[in-house]
Amino acid sequence: MTTTRQGLTEAELRTLDGYWRAANYLSAGQIYLMANPLLRQPLRPEDIKPRLLGHWGTTPGLNLLYAHLNRVIRNWDLDMIFVAGPGHGGPGLVANAYLEGTYTQRYPNITRNTAGLAALMRQFSFPGGIGSHATPEVPGSIHEGGVLPILHLNGYKIANPTVLARIPGGELTTLLEGYGYRVHVVAGDEPEPVHRQLAATLDEAVGEIQAIQQRARQDGDLTRPRWPAIVLATPKGWTGPKAVDGLPVEGTFRAHQVPVADVRTNPAHLAILEEWLRSYRPDVLFDADGALAGDLAALAPHGHRRMSDNPHANGGLLLRDLDLPDFRGYAVQVSKPGTGATQATAVLGGWLRDVIARNPSTFRLFGPDETASNRLSAVFETTNRAFDGQILDGDDHLAPDGRVMEVLSEHLCEGWLEGYLLTGRHGLFNCYEAFIHIVDSMFNQHAKWLKVSRDVAWRRPIASLNYLLSSLVWRQDHNGFSHQDPGFIDHVMNKKAEIIRVYLPPDANCLLSTADHCLRSRHYVNVIVAGKQPQPDWLAMDEAVIHCTRGAGIWEWASNDQPGEPDAVLACCGDIPTLETLAAADLLRRHLPELKVRVVNVVDLMRLQPESEHPHGMSHAEYDSLFTTDRPVIFAYHGYPWLIHRLTYSRHGHDNLHVRGYIEEGTTTTPFDMVMLNDLDRFHLVIDVIDRVPGLASSAGHVRQLMTDERIRCRAYTRSHGEDAPEIRDWAWQH
Repeated sequence: MTTTRQGLTEAELRTLDGYWRAANYLSAGQIYLMANPLLRQPLRPEDIKPRLLGHWGTTPGLNLLYAHLNRVIRNWDLDMIFVAGPGHGGPGLVANAYLEGTYTQRYPNITRNTAGLAALMRQFSFPGGIGSHATPEVPGSIHEGGVLPILHLNGYKIANPTVLARIPGGELTTLLEGYGYRVHVVAGDEPEPVHRQLAATLDEAVGEIQAIQQRARQDGDLTRPRWPAIVLATPKGWTGPKAVDGLPVEGTFRAHQVPVADVRTNPAHLAILEEWLRSYRPDVLFDADGALAGDLAALAPHGHRRMSDNPHANGGLLLRDLDLPDFRGYAVQVSKPGTGATQATAVLGGWLRDVIARNPSTFRLFGPDETASNRLSAVFETTNRAFDGQILDGDDHLAPDGRVMEVLSEHLCEGWLEGYLLTGRHGLFNCYEAFIHIVDSMFNQHAKWLKVSRDVAWRRPIASLNYLLSSLVWRQDHNGFSHQDPGFIDHVMNKKAEIIRVYLPPDANCLLSTADHCLRSRHYVNVIVAGKQPQPDWLAMDEAVIHCTRGAGIWEWASNDQPGEPDAVLACCGDIPTLETLAAADLLRRHLPELKVRVVNVVDLMRLQPESEHPHGMSHAEYDSLFTTDRPVIFAYHGYPWLIHRLTYSRHGHDNLHVRGYIEEGTTTTPFDMVMLNDLDRFHLVIDVIDRVPGLASSAGHVRQLMTDERIRCRAYTRSHGEDAPEIRDWAWQH
């Protein structure tokens, strides 16, 4: 629908248009100017930056919306944040934060006068200054999320038309209506009618939102509403140059970045730029001292009602600690290492159930329809899946107010969670390990946001982005090769050490301890890798807490190297590598009882790095005390083996380190055949020890041959019976 009623007074119209022109002027000035910010002298080449960087095309539309939303905030006393989908419209967000006064509060050197304007413009996309996008340094900027959808249909992206701008308007409206919205359209290329139409449309949309909220909050009506959506169709690069060198610019893709290039060296282009900038009438917008004219400044809300100063866009200000139940109360009882067979994530689900119950408004669980598959179903004893659509008899735990956010889109889950964290809440994203790669780029941007915001003094730490990866590579034997990929860890490890944490708890008690630690943490990305299938319980809770706190340690009960030094070190990281390592240690005790073997388990992957490389890293002395400097180390790792070499390349004795892990071999087969396909099985680990301990290659040749024969026999058993041999399937630690 199109709103046509005229809701603005002439005074309001002048104020809105002046504020918009001021924001546009400051935005263009940031892209071009390094001096002469108010054009008090004729524009000269030396006033222009030597490198012109920035994005003009989207900025006038963002500025238009910002000005009008300020009016709405003032009229209704609204609590609102501005989520800019086109983050490259950074000059607009900087300009509006400056006009509202927040920028000067955050950066006192950027004063609200002529000198401050010069500094504001010079710093943009300039060495030692600020970036061209809506970065963490920009007050009011937020990385993800959003509530009131406004589609700015300016027609083009960087070099081509946008799809939605080239379909008939009726189809676009039908599309958005199909998504459940009530569609409002504002369109035009003349400022006055667009101002009037947009103001009236926003007034109507706010009324609709408030009516929906009242029906739900006061009347208890939770039926799915039709939220308003606004399609704003205005020219790309509106109010900029109409044409340059005979080619159209405004309303085309040529307005996307810098609409007039080579300004320093081309007098004609310099003249175009000066005419463009003066068209905003900066002498009217700013007073003699360079401050925004008083009647325009009055449009901005006050205090935290300013979108650039809203605490929800600096979520750490609102963040409160979770009320976490004592995870020790959910412990699996372990009388002896290796007894029992527990689904670690199912145990975690019981704890998460009570986390949700005790934090009903500040914690959510996110995932792409895999909460039950990942064995977290206990959470449904206290909450439901959030669902606003039709609910039928037989549906499982669906309700409008559920705290579990499930939709079969990893992208959407990631965006939801990031927005939730950035506005001051807590959450956990559970996902199949292989398909978390779908959000690689989104994770990248969030990690970069966390890294930069650590150095922004006024930004407060937010809750960590927590991933729980399950349905792991080694137990995706039923789904096959497409579901077998542990590489997200490698991707994560490329980010800054002060941000990234990766944990691979070997059993349920270690998972509980790790999850409690991660949900208490701030400003990290925590990746927890834990299986959902029954696995042995290795450590009692007190031992698990110590082991997880340490991050890596010798399992004395599994080692036989005392007194003296070991002949070999069996190291492991991950639940299945731990199982195979313990089974290999058992074989070595039975077949080579004189061999001294030390077993080292790693929970915190970052412990392998030197302390100079990561805050969790071990000193060389501590590392050497675990792994030795001159004995062979056979390391069974959950993921791609080369990551372990990368983390330990500078360690003493690195030449003695031999890593087994996933080498991109997989299919639909049995669990043990999966580890054999990748040479991670217990028999191959024993062979690795024999091949690398001096003297064993000849003296233990019969054992080596036996291990080879066992591999052949176990594979043959799977081919004839369709399952693993009983001695493999039912193996247990007996020492």
